[in-house]
Amino acid sequence: MLRELERLLPHENFVFLADQKYVPYGEKTKKELIELGLRVTDYFIKNHDIKMMVVACNTSTCSSVDEVRKVYLSLSIVGTVPAVKPAAENTKTKTIAIISTPSTSQSKALAELIKDNCKNIKVLNVGCKNLENAVEKGELQSREVNELLLKYLTGIKNSNADKLVLGCTHYPFLKKPIRKILGPRVELLDGNKAIAKRAKTLLLRYFLKNRQKKYGKTLYFSTGDAVKFSKVASKLLKKKVEAKKVKI
Repeated sequence: MLRELERLLPHENFVFLADQKYVPYGEKTKKELIELGLRVTDYFIKNHDIKMMVVACNTSTCSSVDEVRKVYLSLSIVGTVPAVKPAAENTKTKTIAIISTPSTSQSKALAELIKDNCKNIKVLNVGCKNLENAVEKGELQSREVNELLLKYLTGIKNSNADKLVLGCTHYPFLKKPIRKILGPRVELLDGNKAIAKRAKTLLLRYFLKNRQKKYGKTLYFSTGDAVKFSKVASKLLKKKVEAKKVKI
């Protein structure tokens, strides 16, 4: 998600917060997610005077973003939801699959997305416990990741699905091992590009887009082990990341 935002909005300044202390979000209750959403937003406003917040988490968006918007009425908030609509519009087999965190897979928001966009389409909705945490460790080719992917993808591989929606912002890092299991027949979809475009549209609409000619900067923060996060993020993003530890 961050990579797409930086690519599309190179002159903007970004503040990225990894809430490592409280991950995985995908296994928390709606009440816990709302509380965390409010605390994260409060941190951004008080410490960084942000003009827009992108919730780079499907789970948080599906469970808490509406409540956060009610509290912070003047802040532009862009949520992240699984790319169900484009998958449904482009399936040839009339069967799609969605993998996401347990919380997202069971959420009312995802159920409504499926109901609104998947008429006459079969949907395989798979909640993937522990997969988000495995990506957090940065070992994408590990035995743990492979075993989890085989567990959650075998049913999809044996189905007629031709589109797989990556319903967690951690999962695009797993495209290579996912493709190895599913093969070329199944197209992988995530909403990162669409969300970045939405952010740009809102910045332009509300005259918030940065007009500076120089390239923007990205600051990284973590609520957990900042050194560990920096190492993992550097590996995943393929650039040097130096994060600072903060409390929310």
